[in-house]
Amino acid sequence: MAEDNHHGSSRHMSAMSMSHKELGDEDARAVRVGDAARTNERLEFAGNAVRTAKYSPLTFLPRNLFEQFHRLAYVYFLAIAVLNQLPQLAVFGRGASVMPLAFVLTVTAVKDAYEDWRRHRSDRAENNRLAAVLSVPGEPESAQLDFAPAKWKHVRVGDVVRVEANESPPADMVLLATSDPTGVAYVQTLNLDGESNLKTRYAKQETLTTPLDRLAGAVIRCERPNRNIYGFQANLELPGETRRIPLGPSNIVLRGCDLKNTAWAVGVVVYAGRETKAMLNNAGTPTKRSRLETHMNRETLFLSVILIVLCSVVATLSGVWLRAHQTDLELAQFFHKKDYLKTDDKDEKNKNYNYYGIAAQIVFNFLMAVIVFQIMIPISLYISMELVRLGQAYFMIRDAKLYDESSDSRFQCRALNINEDLGQVKCIFSDKTGTLTQNKMEFRCASIDAVDYSDIARQQPVADGEPAWVPKVPVNVDREMVEMVRNGGDTEQGRNTREFFLALATCNTIVPLIMDGPDPKKKVIDYQGESPDEQALVSAAAAYGFALVERTSGHIVIDVLGQKQRFDVLGLHEFDSDRKRMSVIIGCPDKTVKLFVKGADSSMFGIIDKTLNPDVVQATEKHLHSYSSVGLRTLVIGVRDLSQAEFQEWQMAYEKASTALLGRGNQLRSVAANIERNMRLLGASGIEDKLQEGVPEAIEKLRQAGIKVWVLTGDKQETAISIGYSCKLLTREMTQIVINSNSRESCRKSLDDAISMVNKLRSLSTDSQSRVPLALIIDGNSLVYIFDTDREEKLFEVAIGCDVVLCCRVAPLQKAGIVDLIKKRTSDMTLAIGDGANDVSMIQMADVGIGISGQEGRQAVMASDFAMGQFRFLVPLLLVHGHWNYQRMGYMILYNFYRNATFVFVLFWYVLYTGYTLTTAITEWSSVLYSVIYTAVPTIVVAILDKDLSRSTLLKYPQLYGAGQREENYNLRLFIFIMMDSVWQSVAVFFIPYLAYRNSAIDSASLGDLWTLSVVILVNIHLAMDVIRWTWITHAAIWGSIVATWICVIVIDSIPSLPGFWAIYKVMGTGLFWALLLAVIVVGMIPHFAAKAISEHFMPSDIQIAREMEKSQDSHDVSHPEVQLSTIARA
Repeated sequence: MAEDNHHGSSRHMSAMSMSHKELGDEDARAVRVGDAARTNERLEFAGNAVRTAKYSPLTFLPRNLFEQFHRLAYVYFLAIAVLNQLPQLAVFGRGASVMPLAFVLTVTAVKDAYEDWRRHRSDRAENNRLAAVLSVPGEPESAQLDFAPAKWKHVRVGDVVRVEANESPPADMVLLATSDPTGVAYVQTLNLDGESNLKTRYAKQETLTTPLDRLAGAVIRCERPNRNIYGFQANLELPGETRRIPLGPSNIVLRGCDLKNTAWAVGVVVYAGRETKAMLNNAGTPTKRSRLETHMNRETLFLSVILIVLCSVVATLSGVWLRAHQTDLELAQFFHKKDYLKTDDKDEKNKNYNYYGIAAQIVFNFLMAVIVFQIMIPISLYISMELVRLGQAYFMIRDAKLYDESSDSRFQCRALNINEDLGQVKCIFSDKTGTLTQNKMEFRCASIDAVDYSDIARQQPVADGEPAWVPKVPVNVDREMVEMVRNGGDTEQGRNTREFFLALATCNTIVPLIMDGPDPKKKVIDYQGESPDEQALVSAAAAYGFALVERTSGHIVIDVLGQKQRFDVLGLHEFDSDRKRMSVIIGCPDKTVKLFVKGADSSMFGIIDKTLNPDVVQATEKHLHSYSSVGLRTLVIGVRDLSQAEFQEWQMAYEKASTALLGRGNQLRSVAANIERNMRLLGASGIEDKLQEGVPEAIEKLRQAGIKVWVLTGDKQETAISIGYSCKLLTREMTQIVINSNSRESCRKSLDDAISMVNKLRSLSTDSQSRVPLALIIDGNSLVYIFDTDREEKLFEVAIGCDVVLCCRVAPLQKAGIVDLIKKRTSDMTLAIGDGANDVSMIQMADVGIGISGQEGRQAVMASDFAMGQFRFLVPLLLVHGHWNYQRMGYMILYNFYRNATFVFVLFWYVLYTGYTLTTAITEWSSVLYSVIYTAVPTIVVAILDKDLSRSTLLKYPQLYGAGQREENYNLRLFIFIMMDSVWQSVAVFFIPYLAYRNSAIDSASLGDLWTLSVVILVNIHLAMDVIRWTWITHAAIWGSIVATWICVIVIDSIPSLPGFWAIYKVMGTGLFWALLLAVIVVGMIPHFAAKAISEHFMPSDIQIAREMEKSQDSHDVSHPEVQLSTIARA
């Protein structure tokens, strides 16, 4: 059976790894039951009011601005705005210079404020909920204890709280009593970890039988608050008693749980407010940066260099001009060197008026040039990227192809800033259980007393009229085994078979819920539990006549072949990742005491007494191998009869270990190890975990897309290999390299042999098509040796040369280590996908983490960047949405660079013809509105809606995904090309009108309006030429922006107080104006049009070929696509 999911599932492994360190008495917190005042007298415990909001009305503005200015680009634009406020450097109006930055900051602040307002509203609703809190009367002798309503925010540590059915406790509380006479309470942790199965919690018998008024003065000493929702250590000290009563995870009900199937429960609050485990685990959405955004910083640096060069050219030439004209500066308009109205009284010389010398003017001109050319680095790009990602996320969430009907769950975007990374993935790391498989277990076969019951032909549904108890999940039974159970009681084989199923029915933590079925003579049992494996085993036991029908804190009731029998649960050692097994001590009706143990074969055969029945052990090992080979999850069951002396010795050791706060976990494991020995082997079981729908096809598509798939699992090697063949991860043509070592030396040798084989096969096949595919299969022990001896580099050399990597029996941290191995040594984009808590470290380590909403809770979802219901959804997510997101975002970033650079170069050419005085013909308001209104909306709309290829084409030809892996849509070559294009277009925009009007009397404002309209129309037509799929929204955005620019220019020129009043009306009335507009557009678009035509007709990419295929509808193109897609083999 898979080690990562035995009894209690993989979450318990994670719980062990993240468990709070074990504390001594001096570190424990003391909680006085029912006395909140004394408990909180030092004010060291948190109140119960929760706060998830980030801001308050007083802190919102400073804190929000502080967070926003973490973006260095915003600091840059703030510095520009400050420089423009200085009189010597003022180029734009002071208000106009601040507007772009203020607009971006305001939009982000409004968004953050709205999100925080919603959090405040949620906090108020939560804190004002009502709870029933035990009131402490002034005179205990005469007053009666009563529960009074109190708001959740007023509940304190030490308060005794009563929770009714279907209610949630206001804080983490230790159970004192429940409506069940045995102290059992059933809770659902759906809101806490996503699990819908009911869990059992217990009140201790000592508190259950003690009236609440007599519990006053009792003290609970518990560990300090920590995040481990599966762990809790405490002791209860009753007044007048020296004995400490141990408390564990089964005695605490956490905030966020719901009380089910229990009328009421009373508990004492031990953790409140921000110290509750639910709040401590509320870490929020993980934050990662997309690779495209990281690469964008490189281009931003190049733009900064271009900006510095332009400013330096202007400043240097201005110095040369001042030097050449220094004798003419006395009355120059911009360099009024002397103020003739003021004289110095001493020598009666005129003072310098607005002139500080050539050196100072060069510095001033450089800073003024930075202000004028500031939009070379586009401030609007950042807010545009956020809006585009929001739009892309909306369409991913609403995609019906990503909706899982079985779990009624839609796709979730939990990290909006890495949408485009989905289009560049090269390596996928996948969990197996619950990710590739359904994690819905079905009992298939068993080996009992060396007899193999695995013949599928003998299996059939349970016959009508046989058992009175029917498990909710139907189980096929082996008729031969049924006969042995029912009629073989007199034989040793029959007794062993019965004891085997008794072990399955008793050795678990399953809660049975009895329901009425369609047949009134039969009761249906819904087995609720944390482990799907346990549910399958207990359901199988019920189908064979051993039905678990009742569980309390101290006993269970099993219907054994029609007769109810009570078994006392004397002790329980739950499954943990170190022992890889669980055990239960049962007091049987015949007064005997039995120890049942079940667990992984790797741990069980070490505690089996092989001298008792060596033939059975040998036969069972053979059967286990055959079960694993067909992909079944295996489990070994053992039993041991305990004498009264052995039981009492264990009981004393267990009580001592369970009351220790210091080292309790290690002591309990030691107690378990001492009792779990000399076991008699009963047999083994085989459970089938079926593949999820569409997994083989999905893996095939992903491999065709050039994505390597690694599977990291805790299963046995044989099981993992079998599943690998089932899901088409492994093929018969592959050469398998197996590293399965038991020592460092053998591991080193296996690794060296693997490297030799990889290099040999690589040298034999130079052609990638004829290369022998390789599969590396390695186990967790070998990984331990490799990571301990710093041989990761050799492992990487082997793994990177293989097509498939299958890691068996790996621990959670090893999964993260394997992902890190690839991340550190390659630039490949990594994606990790899993469904359990043991996958969290892997998901957080990868560039992209995806959580599956499965059977193992929501820890993986809570730690992920994206969440979905099925593994097969990876295909449309990556091949369709990932491709679209990357293509759109890459184009939008480059287009923003081009659009702003074109405008800056137009301003630069004008400066060269105006004495380097940094005056602009384009009005300051047009300069400000250029990036905000004139050209911003079309790029956002196109980046959200445009599709270079249809969904069907992208799914039909997975090789097209390679465009993102090769960074075809965003790279340095494309950046250089668009900068060259922007220089050409700026030359066309500036010089064509300049040459036409240079000998005329046209004013600079009219010329500036022409330049403004020309550049806006040109960049929008450039965008329109690249749009592939037009919608009415795209039309409205592009042509509407041009119309909006006209309107804005007309409005600006209609305001008498602004320079250039009425200029547009004068120039628009001439035919030359319209002819020049047309000439600018035609001349400016020639290079872009020519490059587009040449590349698509003579050097088409795979994307362009596929696009042409979509356009043509004739049968030849449909039936012979390989002719057109010949280049796709490169993908």
